Parts: sequence; structure tokens; C-alpha cells
Amino acid sequence: MIIISLFTKILHYLPGELSHSIALRSLKFLNSSGLMKLFRITKTYDFSERDIRNRTNMVGIAAGLDKNGDYIDCLSSLGIGFIEVGTVTPKPQEGNPKPRIFRNKKDKSLLNRLGFNNKGVDYLVEKLKERKSEIIVGSSIGKNFDTPNDKAYEDYIHCLKKVYQFSDYIAVNISSPNTKDLRRLSNQDFFDYLLKKLKDSRSELSVKFGYRPIFIKISPDESPENLKLMCQLIVSNEMDGIICSNTTVKHKEEFGSGGLSGTPLRIISNQILTFVKDEVGKDFPIIASGGVMSVKDYKEKLTLGADLVQIYTGFIYEGPKLIQDIIKHSSD
Repeated sequence: MIIISLFTKILHYLPGELSHSIALRSLKFLNSSGLMKLFRITKTYDFSERDIRNRTNMVGIAAGLDKNGDYIDCLSSLGIGFIEVGTVTPKPQEGNPKPRIFRNKKDKSLLNRLGFNNKGVDYLVEKLKERKSEIIVGSSIGKNFDTPNDKAYEDYIHCLKKVYQFSDYIAVNISSPNTKDLRRLSNQDFFDYLLKKLKDSRSELSVKFGYRPIFIKISPDESPENLKLMCQLIVSNEMDGIICSNTTVKHKEEFGSGGLSGTPLRIISNQILTFVKDEVGKDFPIIASGGVMSVKDYKEKLTLGADLVQIYTGFIYEGPKLIQDIIKHSSD
């Protein structure tokens, strides 16, 4: 583990996307070669129960780390309880121009303006079919950048139908700040219509493939008024949970626009988590994400009402050690 942690620190000196790719490819090699056991990576999961809402291991990987499902098996070997892959769109797309990932090592933050770069939903489906691990997998779905918002529901339903059979849950990403006008989908008319379409489609799919929970991923930058309305609509349309939250655009980073994650996101994401929990009630499932850089941050999310917790930027900075620390100390 010390060697992996040192390797993680060295990668911080490389450009963001390059280091990201090297890290994941290295994990994949260690896993496929059987060398992972030399680093004392501990598996602590039991996937006999496929319901994401009833996990004993509550730490998972957020969407964005493995956009196309290429690294499901190697990430599962780290001991996480679940992983969310994507976000994928109906058609493959390049995303925004590079460079588009920037680190602020002093603040332990990450700025990204990737823009749903992915190989398309059909590619992800093939990877879901090929995976050997039994880890709980959620598929995050979105819309293509050139799909107008009044047609956005078609992209989401297309992706839902594709990934449904091969996923344990579906995450609906309407909150990325890096696809133009995507966050406008949280406006009442768009949002209510999208949720109704998702509900109807899930009803049809569940007859053939069984029930899959749908979680809605929200922005930390919503106004209290709109967030309150969104919570009401999520509940009334019988969605299964909320992922709270995505990255924030409320920053003054020198690298320009984009979504900020890491330590600076912790406070605002916790405020949103508390607000949402008060609105939806203690029994409505919430996956918390945003600023989980330590065991303390992880426990804080649970204390504030989260049922499950995702990590992303913390994993970028700390590597697999963060997962092992959380698993080791989560019962303390």
C-alpha cells in the first residue's frame, strides 16, 4: 500500500487526464496479473443482495472516474461496496477541448470541464456484459451536447433502456456544469416531464428485467426554492433516491470555468445534503458525494443523513489508501 500511495503522489506531477489514465491502467494491470494481493488490498464486500439501498459496505466510487466501464473489475478489487460508471450518452462524444482537468494541490481540489466525454452507451453495455466482478454497478446516464433540452428526455430514455438490464441502479445526471444548458433540466417543466418519462419507461422495463432503482444526481448550486421543488417532484414521481451532489461552479479558480470538487466542495455539499434530507425525510435514500477526502469526511456524510457515500477527488489525491482507511475505521 505504501508503494501505491507513493505512486499516487508521483502522478500528481503529470497533467490531469494523463495521470488519471496511467493510474487506472496500472490498477488494471495489477489486478489482471494477480499482483494486487501483494499490496494487501482487502476485499470486504458481499454482493448476494443486489439492492444498492441495503449495503453493509457504504463506500463507493462516484461517476466520472470510470466513464466507460473499462475498469470495473480492477476498481472492485480495492474493497469498495459499489461503483458508478459513466456518465454515458447515446452517441460517443469527445467532450470539451483539452486541457480540461486541473489540480490545486494546496487546496486539494480538482477543476474539470470534461463535458461528458465518453465512448457511447453501446460501448458501456458491452463492458457491463464482460465484467467478471460481482460488485454493485450503477450506470450514470446523460444527454449528448447537441441534443436540445426539449428532446433531452429521449437521450435519457434511450440510455436507460440500454443499460437497465445490466445495471444494479441507474443514476440520472442532470447536474453536470460542463454541458451547455444541462442544468436547466432542473427547471420545473423539464424536470417533471423527464421524471414521468423515466418512471413510465422503468415500469415497462421492470416487467421484463426486474426492478432497478433510479437515483437523480443534483447540483449543489440550486436555489433553496428550486431544490425544494425538485425534492417534491423526485418523491412524487417515485424515484428511488438522490445523489447529493455534483461539482460546484461557485468558485474563483485561476484555471477558469468548470466544476470544482475536493476539499472546497465539502461544506456546500454538506449543506445541500442536510437540506435535502430535511425535505425528503429520514427513510428516503441518499448517496452523498462531495469533499470526502478522509475517514472523518466520510463519517460526517453518514452523520448528516447519507445512506451511502461516494468518493472521487479524494481517491485522486490519496489513492486506494483512502478506501482502506474508510473500511478499516468506519466501524470505530
